[in-house]
Amino acid sequence: MWIPHARSRGTPLALVRQSARSLLVDANAGKLHTLLAEQARIQYQAGVGDGEVRSWQNSLPAFLDDVVDAGLGHVEVLLEHKLPHSPKRVDVVLCGTHPKHRRPTYVLVELKQWSKAESFGDGLVRVDQYAQPVLHPVEQVRRYCEYLVDSTPSLAEQPGSVHGVAYLHNAREAGVWNISQYTMDDYGRLFTLDTKGQLVDRLRSLLDTDPSKRDESRNAADEFLAMRHAPTKPLLSAAAKEIQEREQFVLLDEQQVAYSLVKQAVHRARVARTQTVVIVLGGPGSGKSVIALSLLGDLARGGHPVFHATGSSSFTNTMRKHAGRRNPRVQTMFKYFNNFIDAGHRDLKVLICDEAHRIRETSLNRYTKREVRERARRQIEELIDAADVPVFLLDENQTVRPGEMGSLDEISQAATAAGCQVEVVHLGGQFRCGGSEFFDDWVARLLGLRRQPATWSALVTRTDDEFVVRSAESPREMESWLLSQQAKHDGTARIAAGYCWRWSDPVTEEGTKVLVPDVRIGEWHRPWNAKPEKRVPDAPASHFWASDDRGFGQVGCIYTAQGFEYDWAGVIFGNDFVWRRDHWVARREHSHDPAVKKADELHFARLIRNTYKVLLTRGMRGVCVYSEDPETQDHLRTMAQ
Repeated sequence: MWIPHARSRGTPLALVRQSARSLLVDANAGKLHTLLAEQARIQYQAGVGDGEVRSWQNSLPAFLDDVVDAGLGHVEVLLEHKLPHSPKRVDVVLCGTHPKHRRPTYVLVELKQWSKAESFGDGLVRVDQYAQPVLHPVEQVRRYCEYLVDSTPSLAEQPGSVHGVAYLHNAREAGVWNISQYTMDDYGRLFTLDTKGQLVDRLRSLLDTDPSKRDESRNAADEFLAMRHAPTKPLLSAAAKEIQEREQFVLLDEQQVAYSLVKQAVHRARVARTQTVVIVLGGPGSGKSVIALSLLGDLARGGHPVFHATGSSSFTNTMRKHAGRRNPRVQTMFKYFNNFIDAGHRDLKVLICDEAHRIRETSLNRYTKREVRERARRQIEELIDAADVPVFLLDENQTVRPGEMGSLDEISQAATAAGCQVEVVHLGGQFRCGGSEFFDDWVARLLGLRRQPATWSALVTRTDDEFVVRSAESPREMESWLLSQQAKHDGTARIAAGYCWRWSDPVTEEGTKVLVPDVRIGEWHRPWNAKPEKRVPDAPASHFWASDDRGFGQVGCIYTAQGFEYDWAGVIFGNDFVWRRDHWVARREHSHDPAVKKADELHFARLIRNTYKVLLTRGMRGVCVYSEDPETQDHLRTMAQ
């Protein structure tokens, strides 16, 4: 049995790789599922669930037996292959050469143990063992193929080199007949126990059955594993095309389930006047904003009345600038939560509430007219009432200010009280931060949100993890490192910090307004980003600190960083959050955030912890950390090793 060894950094690995015949021997001996579980513990630094182990035990012998019967025992097989920059894994990748054109060919296989499944419409199916609908297996493997080709330039340059198969090896046609009538293509075809012969024919048509081609199969696998992968599409750079022209993002698994549930709810609203609230929960980088933009673009191009709303001035203004580039109509589609205080009942078809954890108790402010104030309701109720299908995308661990109350419980209760049907989708995985599940785990451990802290090197045992974690001994060293990464990799970099220094208004020097270098650590002095409505020459407005190249010269705060991403993130821990012996301590006296300082002790600590979680997870390719507190800096230095 061949087990993965270390390769060059950046190479996505499978858990196990070997010829189909060798794998079948171990599967029949009852060893393969055990080996996969052992490799998962080694490479993921965590075990896998009993259900996944059982699926390996039940599915792999059946499928490998079919592969060998097809005369493809020599073909190289990758099991549980991780997609680039993604937490998603393909069950099986068959690597070989095409029998006609002799070029490397790759077949992605999604295995299902289902014996029965019902169509749920719009690419979804109902299966007894799942509480929520799941993606049609053909659609699932098709999107894996699309994503892989989209993120791998050499595959994109070789049309016809990637194919997809979904195999329900326990299912008879009678049990899945109403999901088998699904659009098929090279990226997705469905086979069952009754059509096993057709599966064998399909594999033979794609992979050479000549056993003397064993070395060619190995070479195809080596080439596949060594391919360079394009970075994930930055949200802002693709936003305009997504909304104004066509689909830019490939949605995977739960992302596509959320998308499809919204589309179905829109259909129900049209034919039966029902109202459905869709709640999508996911951590940083799980794809919430990608889902939001995909829905906004598709619905708007289809002529549906739809708006996108947030509680963030920076996020909304940036979306107006980038997604609405040269299109005033698109710019008007981006709103704030409090814009719907006097909206008519179900005026909209869909209202997409992104960053919904920032929903507040009410939409009232000092400018609200008296007649509007008198009939105002809770903000959640206003948002639900405004559309046939209100969609809420949120992360309950990104609440960073008192009064922010968007949560699954709050929204569900309000929706039920309004008589709405409620659909909930939980997103899994990390698509930002290089798709590194290890970094997601490291941040949670570092901040005391999950188990014990662990050093970065202890977690990252797999060589496919491209994300970089390091500490700096000073802000100047951090700044220098970020500049070098930015120059070397042609990326973007920013420094953000906890709100632990005063934030002055700009001052006038020699007739020109300039920012005040309020963030002072030793001899290193830098200004905060510009204040809202306080324009300063040669510095971006606060809304655009994260997206404007001029933002690097200032330190960003949580309110300008939240919701955005950049390639390289520098995070300065202030004295509001320090490490003492074996735990974190949140210190109110060192906070300069007037709103957060008003929170009670329990909420203050949670808000500060959430602040640093958000700041740490902005980077797409790497993060550098530093604390001005010596004991905390020692801890960060150790954890970043």
